[in-house]
Amino acid sequence: MPLSEHEQRMLDQIEQALYAEDPKFANTVRHTNPAVHYKRWIIKASIGFVLGIAVLMGGMILQQPVVGALGFLIMLACALWGLSGWRKGSGGTEGGGNAPQAQAKQPRQQKPGMMNRFEERWRRRQEGDG
Repeated sequence: MPLSEHEQRMLDQIEQALYAEDPKFANTVRHTNPAVHYKRWIIKASIGFVLGIAVLMGGMILQQPVVGALGFLIMLACALWGLSGWRKGSGGTEGGGNAPQAQAKQPRQQKPGMMNRFEERWRRRQEGDG
């Protein structure tokens, strides 16, 4: 939704005031790429995931299930954190964006395979033909 003229003027005034008050900060904010921020999230999450594996393995070696469970929770949290950073950094949206809508509009193609055979057998059993 575009800004109204009044909102645009207000935004311009705020921007000019920021440049007048702290030009160094204003330039830093203007030239910062958000993708760099999300890449840092992914790197930190990867390091945390590896540390979680180390804690999990340490719990197994020391035969301490609580330490192992803590390691697993660290791994899980870091994996979710990293996936969130990857998703946001690649331009995905939290709500799913337009991708699921585009996939929903396309008819699903039947591919020959084990799952399709199982589904077909299940459908026949439910219909009483099997």
